[in-house]
Amino acid sequence: MQIIAIANQKGGCGKTTTTVNLAAYLALNEKRTLLVDLDPQGSSTRHLGLNELDKTMYDVLMKGLDIRALIKNTMVSGLDIAPTNNFLGKAELELASKLTARESVLRPKLRSLEGYDYVLIDTPPTLGFLTLNALVASDMVLIPIQTQFFALMGLSMILDLLELIKTDLGYDIKKRYLLTIFDPRTKMAKEIVAQVKESLGEDVFKTVIPNNIRLAEAPSYGLPISIHAPDSPGALAYSNLAKEVMAL
Repeated sequence: MQIIAIANQKGGCGKTTTTVNLAAYLALNEKRTLLVDLDPQGSSTRHLGLNELDKTMYDVLMKGLDIRALIKNTMVSGLDIAPTNNFLGKAELELASKLTARESVLRPKLRSLEGYDYVLIDTPPTLGFLTLNALVASDMVLIPIQTQFFALMGLSMILDLLELIKTDLGYDIKKRYLLTIFDPRTKMAKEIVAQVKESLGEDVFKTVIPNNIRLAEAPSYGLPISIHAPDSPGALAYSNLAKEVMAL
């Protein structure tokens, strides 16, 4: 089982879009996949059509609920979700008030799972204790980078956090980067792609996610792109990304 956190403190970089659609395509490739929604906005949960929740990841983190009791099936065969809603925001404050092990509450809960090939964690657009828990629980972090001006600005914050996790906690988490929201019509976007690949080398996925209207509208239908518009450029991109992830 490989656990992957999708994280970037910068909002609007395609983090949730990537989590949902990568998870869907891993499942379509017959990889049993669990999506853990650790963002209090609950965007991944709603993207997969779940709205009425009696229990959420808050109950797992702060009340000791077995995560298996929370997991729900989705419309994609082989893809399950551990859902959440804005109540999870309380956990950020409660984790901050803990005196010990506040960065590693999630890790044993995910590591005890069986039967999954991949676990993908959608994280908040902050570097608080929820994101820290996701990173500590993971084997790899996938960092989406929007192909716009200042694309590399702010990366230092999450990279510094990953270095602290390595030196202080002993977890050496692999890093991979994904270029997102790419508009091939603009010279700047092409220059940023070249700059990121030059700076970060082979850790950048070959797949680049396009700025695609079908990707943008899919959440409003409560569907992943694989169902909403399977022939769209966005669908093809995430299908290719899943193949790259499986080849790692």
